[in-house]
Amino acid sequence: MSATRYTYLGPEGTFTEAALRTLPEAATRELVPSVSVPAALDAVRNGEAAAALVPIENSVEGGVTATLDELATGRPLMIYREVLLPIAFALLVRPGTALADVKTVSGHPVAQPQVRRWLAEHLPTAHWESAASNADAARLVQEGRFDGAFAGEFAAPLYGLEPLATDIHDASSATTRFVLVGRPGRTAAPTGADKTSAVFWLADDHPGALLELLQEWAVRGVNLMRIESRPTGEGLGQYCFSVDAEGHITDRRVSEALMGLHRICPQVRFLGSYPRADEVAPQVRPGTSDEEFSRAADWLSRCLDGRGEQ
Repeated sequence: MSATRYTYLGPEGTFTEAALRTLPEAATRELVPSVSVPAALDAVRNGEAAAALVPIENSVEGGVTATLDELATGRPLMIYREVLLPIAFALLVRPGTALADVKTVSGHPVAQPQVRRWLAEHLPTAHWESAASNADAARLVQEGRFDGAFAGEFAAPLYGLEPLATDIHDASSATTRFVLVGRPGRTAAPTGADKTSAVFWLADDHPGALLELLQEWAVRGVNLMRIESRPTGEGLGQYCFSVDAEGHITDRRVSEALMGLHRICPQVRFLGSYPRADEVAPQVRPGTSDEEFSRAADWLSRCLDGRGEQ
């Protein structure tokens, strides 16, 4: 395995590369672009890279399905870090292009909902065609395939383009969440402001099936920050559920919730516990702290060996 190589959703000039470069360790790693999310994660599985940074969630468009599906299938991987990056687009064009000349535009599929209103106002007749990434859209503009690309302004010099418009975003607080993924190993030590990710499958489809799974989290006071259903590919109505939960696997409330799911689900895939990028500590509900779990276990032990109440 190349311990000094990190890969990311490329080509050069993507928001993913920009997010990766915010990590201190990126300065001492060889950063290699991959053509797609599956290619980036397979490079980690095959030992060609120590880790991959890929987008997983956008505040406007929601989950990045390619990442969610890749993490739920294939050889297991784990999340070790997350990065939050505010997103604003520039319309990149070849030098000399005027706004009236832009008839075709491109960008990553997740970018389109973030610039839809701007397009309707400024380029209502422009035809959109998706690209593998925003930087790849810039490359296609450089090659003459499209007139404009929605990408980061920083990508312009890489592809010999010019920003025709900047700071484009329908939602001013648009943010994309990226995760640093590696092969399975020991989780980082808890920080007090952590997140745990997992995927679980329904045993069978019956009324209240999902509620039963959610109750494993709820009765232990664990807040779910994200939950998304994804088809398993095994037929209509067959789904798995990808979740992010507040807390670390070493927190009793989180570990017991995961054990509860493991008892009733045909499969549970633990995707890691890692520091929250926003450093927000969870609000621990009364009765769900590690100390209270320990007191309850001690009480049960006394009941079992006849010591009774104290």
